[in-house]
Amino acid sequence: MLISQIELGNFRKLEAVRIDLSQEKTVFVGANHSGKTSAMTALRRFLVEPREFVITDFTLSNWNKLNAFGDAWQAGLDSPYQTDPSAQNLTAEIVVTDALPVAVAPVWSAIETGADPLATSDAHVPKPTPRFSELLPHLDVWLDVDDGEMHYVRPLIPTLDWEDGLLGVRLIFEPVDIQAIQSEYCRLRAKNAETIKLASEKGEKVEVELWPSSLVDFLERRLQRFFKVKAYLLDPTKLTDPADGIASPQILDEGAEPLGENPLDGLIRVNEINAQRGLGQQVASRIGREDGSDSVESRGGRKLSAQLRSYYDKHLDPTDVPEVDDLKALQALSNARNAFDERLTSCFSGALKELEHLGYPGITDPKLTIATNIRLQDGLNHSSAVQYHVPSATTNGPQRLPEDSNGLGYQNLVSMVFALMSFRDGWMKVGKAGLAPPSATSFTAPLHLVLIEEPEAHLHAQVQQVFMKHAYDVLRNHRALKDCSRLKSQLIVSTHSSHIAHSSDFGSLRYFRRVAASRKKEVPTARVVNLKSVFGEGDQTGRFVTRYLKATHCDLFFADGAVLIEGSAERILVPHFVESRTEFEYLKRCYISWLEIGGSHAHRLKQLVEVLGLTTLVITDLDAKDASTGHAVSPRRNASQEARNETLRAWVPAEKSLDKLIDLDEDLKIKLYPNDFAVRSAYQTPVQISFKDEKAEAISYTFEDAIFFKNTKFFSDYSGTGLGAIYKKSLEQAVDIPDLIKRVREAIGSAEKAAFALDLLYSDDLDKLEVPNYISSGLKWFISQLRVSEEIHAPKGGEAR
Repeated sequence: MLISQIELGNFRKLEAVRIDLSQEKTVFVGANHSGKTSAMTALRRFLVEPREFVITDFTLSNWNKLNAFGDAWQAGLDSPYQTDPSAQNLTAEIVVTDALPVAVAPVWSAIETGADPLATSDAHVPKPTPRFSELLPHLDVWLDVDDGEMHYVRPLIPTLDWEDGLLGVRLIFEPVDIQAIQSEYCRLRAKNAETIKLASEKGEKVEVELWPSSLVDFLERRLQRFFKVKAYLLDPTKLTDPADGIASPQILDEGAEPLGENPLDGLIRVNEINAQRGLGQQVASRIGREDGSDSVESRGGRKLSAQLRSYYDKHLDPTDVPEVDDLKALQALSNARNAFDERLTSCFSGALKELEHLGYPGITDPKLTIATNIRLQDGLNHSSAVQYHVPSATTNGPQRLPEDSNGLGYQNLVSMVFALMSFRDGWMKVGKAGLAPPSATSFTAPLHLVLIEEPEAHLHAQVQQVFMKHAYDVLRNHRALKDCSRLKSQLIVSTHSSHIAHSSDFGSLRYFRRVAASRKKEVPTARVVNLKSVFGEGDQTGRFVTRYLKATHCDLFFADGAVLIEGSAERILVPHFVESRTEFEYLKRCYISWLEIGGSHAHRLKQLVEVLGLTTLVITDLDAKDASTGHAVSPRRNASQEARNETLRAWVPAEKSLDKLIDLDEDLKIKLYPNDFAVRSAYQTPVQISFKDEKAEAISYTFEDAIFFKNTKFFSDYSGTGLGAIYKKSLEQAVDIPDLIKRVREAIGSAEKAAFALDLLYSDDLDKLEVPNYISSGLKWFISQLRVSEEIHAPKGGEAR
């Protein structure tokens, strides 16, 4: 049994997404604020601790719709889509007074867009309206159940015809009794109205907003009192695939009844290591503990010493159902306690006798005595229970330091690995945990789900990769789990680390893509992409992209935008231009993925870029060829030439004619996508050069000759070696512009381009080098796109741009 997929709805940014889970490891990747943390939090809320739900877990775009229900309740209606309790009228409008909303319901289109309902009162055909439950957070869990596992899932079987395959359960955080919410909310609102009325009659002006001002405001304080997680069965035959990353969850029947208990209890054992792991120096607990002891966090946010104490209590405590091997320890403990009691009695005898002389205890009062209660685990009940050996060159042997004295990275690694071991042993009931008498319902859960948030914290890049390679192995390192098909483990990791993404199988990555706010959706949302499905099985391009990303890096999955660069010289110099030139200052604060994709292979990343929805600039070469022979040639106008570059021919601007490309308007080099992102190509364009009192057009076709034509003055004074020295010599020996162009192109054909870029970096006059026009215009467009994206996803208010 495995979790095949989950569908999340109405939870924060995740309005409707499907996340397919791999059989072993699933890794959530994506830029900041893309929804990864929301997904992990949702799993925690529904599967671990529903009491942590808060109103901000509800998708923001649904708040107006929830408030509309509150307005309708005050009007004596059950729904905002009826004009009176006995009739449904979807075209009614809402009237708002200074005090309370008055009768009748809002038009749905106004609620959906967040507009003033009064402004749309003339609407007559509103969109389909959801029930109250369809605005609430829900999690659909789809289990893939094998033949022979039916005894685990009897409560989930939808029909007698079902034999194996998918079974679905919906968990909804919904009201225990919606009528109770309605009654309490309306009572409080009516009381507020009466208070305001009395104040007005006394001539007092009420400027303060009384709680609750809306249904959402009411739920902010009363959510846990009135809501709980309920479970419903889903129909596998109604499961539909997402469209463009947007899931289509089933709509439950109007009369669907919740299951009596959560059917996943006992089927799935869930453990988690959250991002806040409490490493570093010991500090006082937030809840005001003053005894110096470590506070225990249930999700791994605690020191290793606290984890050891917890592990000891569950699996090793010799006083819990003692075995033969425990007797020696218990005897030693008893002897120590007796010896200590004798010493304490002797030490306190004088004080106790003095107390008796004062008349207390009295004749009939029991006499005081002192006895100890020593437990073995008390030896672990301090912050220095875990120590590290420090090698010493002296004969005294190694020294010891408490765990706080080691690096945060090492503490994090040891803590996470030990937590995984503890999760596994708890699942397998290792040691004392397995000695409880068996019962009919005490079978081991067939599925172990482990959630880890941001394991990369404080870890060296190489250690991050090692951890990901071995974390799952730790979860399976038990004799009962070796080659066991009945007991499954699934690991879900959310990360911001390109190193963890790099060490993970490409098919296990789930990309969270930010979706900008729009007129239809007034708040940003997110979609989830299963990267395994981008190229399909056996796709040659897919294999190339996978191997390429594995051979380089995977920061593409965390970037705000990408720059695809064709050659090594560009890869060296263009980032330097960005770092050193004021006109590109904005890019220094953005997370940019620089990808060198040589040999004009950028078009092979087309599918991936489109799926990621990532704003991308492709800096590439014109690469001319003779249209009839296909041979590479120097670019010339009106010579029936074409671009050899497949990015230009097949992607953007999707044009092959050289004459059209070199004169193409800048706006036509951009491809706009409906998902609020764009891709632009930047390639060489003609420039005017002056040489020996002559002016003429030069059509460059590589980065190297574009650099030269833009900087003839720079190379005439060049003092370095390599290709730059050849440029200087060409300027000295050429007789005219055609001769100069010929010499330069011959030099480029035999030059080491990366060495040329490194020579320029070494030059003292590098800052005098001018950026070729096509690169400069491309980077400025890139900046404009990222500014728009920032305003959408992370606006800075009145900050100057």
